[in-house]
Amino acid sequence: EVVALAVLLYPLLRGLALRLHSALTGAYMPGTHSVAFIGGLNEHVAKDIARAIMDKKLAASVNILPESSTLYFWKGELEESTEILLVVKTRTSKIGELSNYVRSIHPFEIPEIISLPIDQGNPLYLRWIGENVPQD
Repeated sequence: EVVALAVLLYPLLRGLALRLHSALTGAYMPGTHSVAFIGGLNEHVAKDIARAIMDKKLAASVNILPESSTLYFWKGELEESTEILLVVKTRTSKIGELSNYVRSIHPFEIPEIISLPIDQGNPLYLRWIGENVPQD
């Protein structure tokens, strides 16, 4: 029973320990920030979405990568088109709000919005993200 309880509580206790360590030392807590990838129809739409994200303070920065070819299945058929990719740097706690907002303004029926937590990086850059995206 004690072992099962310890196993169940480990993630919670580890998270609390990491937060405490981060607060005391100023060290980065892995997963605090994320990179989100958003597919865009064209450069004009991508810039509009990027500006809207920035206006809402849902990101510290958005890179707009040049057009690339994409293959995907849509309604059972293999499709090929070109897309623009947005690379969004933000707080992990903002991913849900970011996703909801982008879905509300994106022209695609099912826009690509995926994210990955940032495990490590330049501490000054990670601090800068935090300073430019308000906490919840």
